Amino acid sequence: MLTPWVGRIIFANVALFVGGLFIPGFDDYVKDWGALIPSLLLSRPWTLVTYAFLHAGSIHIFFNMLVLFMFGPRVEVELGSRRFLVLYLASTIAGGLLSYATPNVRIVGASGATFGVMYAFAKYWPKSQIYLFGFVPLEARFAVVAMVALELYGSMRGGSVVAHLAHLGGFAGGYFYLRLIDIKNRNARVPATLKAQRASRDDLTRWAKIRREQMHEVNREEFDRIMEKITKEGVGSVTVQERLFLDNFSERTAAET
Repeated sequence: MLTPWVGRIIFANVALFVGGLFIPGFDDYVKDWGALIPSLLLSRPWTLVTYAFLHAGSIHIFFNMLVLFMFGPRVEVELGSRRFLVLYLASTIAGGLLSYATPNVRIVGASGATFGVMYAFAKYWPKSQIYLFGFVPLEARFAVVAMVALELYGSMRGGSVVAHLAHLGGFAGGYFYLRLIDIKNRNARVPATLKAQRASRDDLTRWAKIRREQMHEVNREEFDRIMEKITKEGVGSVTVQERLFLDNFSERTAAET
């Protein structure tokens, strides 16, 4: 099931691709305007983001959007929509920056961004089994290691039309952004726990007013999981991310009433 930003990103990519198929001159125009050529980055800074919304063909966009569809919704629910969007853009930008090693190559595609999302999935669900290349069963953590190794080999071999450095940059962007989140959460853990102990009754009262029926299905599942966890383990067991998730929806409910 699509989550908000996964759905928007897929729609934007598909809309641009379909426009290129049916509108004369549109594909050439958007690629001339939005493709990343690292050596021209200072005069075309927007291409550090726009290149990730353009694709070289149907197979290219199909597999990028398939990866986003498979891994994106769970990652967006885990991080929250705002942080998911930052993860996606951080991976996109890091992929573009690392591509500076091939300064005159024209780069398009969302692979760097989707590789950052794939890394996030492997971080939070490392033992989940996925099928590398569609048929090789591996735990997510080992699949990411295999992909990094293959991209490193491809980048050193050279002579490929695949932007291996953008893929590696996507992994790097995802890694460093999630490390930053971990550091912020670790610094906030103690005060957040104390706050939960002092205001647990107020928090539960506020969270109980959340309009579950108005949530997206994926968010509804996460809401049910957290509330069941509170019932079994107490409000003190709620993590910083879980509190942010619940507070976000309780604020929406308050704003609507």
